Amino acid sequence: MSRWVGFTDDRPPLVFGVFFWGSALISALVFLAGLAELGRLGPADWPLTQVFVLISAGALAPSCVLWPFLPWRTQPPPLRKAVTVAFLATSLLLMLAGGIAALLIVSVAVGNALVVFGLRGSIAYATTAGLFHFGVGAVNPGQATLAAVLNGASVLLLCLVIMVVVIAMIESQRRAEVTRQLLSDLEEAHSELRRYAAQTRDLAIAQERARMARDMHDSVGHYLTVINVGLANAQRYRTARPEAAWEEVRQAKELTLEALTDTRRWVRALKPLCMEGRTGIAALRALAESYGSADTDVTFTATGAWPDVDENGELVCYRIVQEGLTNALRHSKARHITVTVDATPERVRVTVSDDGAGAEGEAIANGFGLRGLRERLESIDGSLDVHSDPGEGFTLEATVPARATDMGRTTT
Repeated sequence: MSRWVGFTDDRPPLVFGVFFWGSALISALVFLAGLAELGRLGPADWPLTQVFVLISAGALAPSCVLWPFLPWRTQPPPLRKAVTVAFLATSLLLMLAGGIAALLIVSVAVGNALVVFGLRGSIAYATTAGLFHFGVGAVNPGQATLAAVLNGASVLLLCLVIMVVVIAMIESQRRAEVTRQLLSDLEEAHSELRRYAAQTRDLAIAQERARMARDMHDSVGHYLTVINVGLANAQRYRTARPEAAWEEVRQAKELTLEALTDTRRWVRALKPLCMEGRTGIAALRALAESYGSADTDVTFTATGAWPDVDENGELVCYRIVQEGLTNALRHSKARHITVTVDATPERVRVTVSDDGAGAEGEAIANGFGLRGLRERLESIDGSLDVHSDPGEGFTLEATVPARATDMGRTTT
């Protein structure tokens, strides 16, 4: 539809071309009929209306020649403005023959005047067309003065209506162009955001992997170092002190089992947020239950309905439970761990508590994992509370708002 009603590439809408060439064809047929009638009469017997037809017929050919060269944009070169002026003049002469076809050509001329000369120029042309049509009727002896006035007013009104229609077409095209530009800018911004999101995700993954690598090195690496030393001692004692050698082997075996258990915990920690399609409370429950074992009992309870937490906030909830469970199993030697999720429409409160050995204040303040959790929660306007005393267990309580306000500052 834009080609039919839009002004593009200095060309008129297709509907204008249909109006013009259709009207020109009809006018040509009318002129041929009028000329045939004039041929049967002598010049002295020609009525005034037939003379008007003859003049209009002479103006039709220049109008058809000028049409392809008409400018359809504001402020064209002076030569093309002159083409518009000539076309407007020939369109007035076409009105001498009257009829719907001539009025359609005049309507197209009003649209061209509006585009090239603006509102004032089109009003001036419309006024000129109305006065010209009134003058033609006034000099025609077969037409009353009142009829001439009505004809002139009708032409003026028609031109004003066409002006309104053309203005609406121009405004519609302008808005369509603005919309296309906005959509283009929005698509570009969306692509840019996708690139930034990808970069942020890659950075977050890299930071998380670096943290986990350090923790794995501290835990599994320690076990492997001690096992290596124990096996070296066993090899050295195997002849002189076989009992001591077998004791070293036994200790290495126990450490191997502990290292295997710790490795399995890290494998669980690497599972994504949506565990087997689960999200929200279901994902947290699955995570908590995966940490249970014969030595440690993990209890999960949830109250309330999961609110509209975005992906970033949900990931923070997941990491809180993950960090709390991992610390409880690795450091506190807890026998029982309780995970509680209290959800309201405004926030999610996650609590992980255990009956282990607890921790001192310095360990709580300087722990790498807890420091990372605080940074995560601060980035989404959340909060973290830690309660622990040596020998009295450890409690991790975090509050995550339903909607994170600054996802761009997420720290992993």
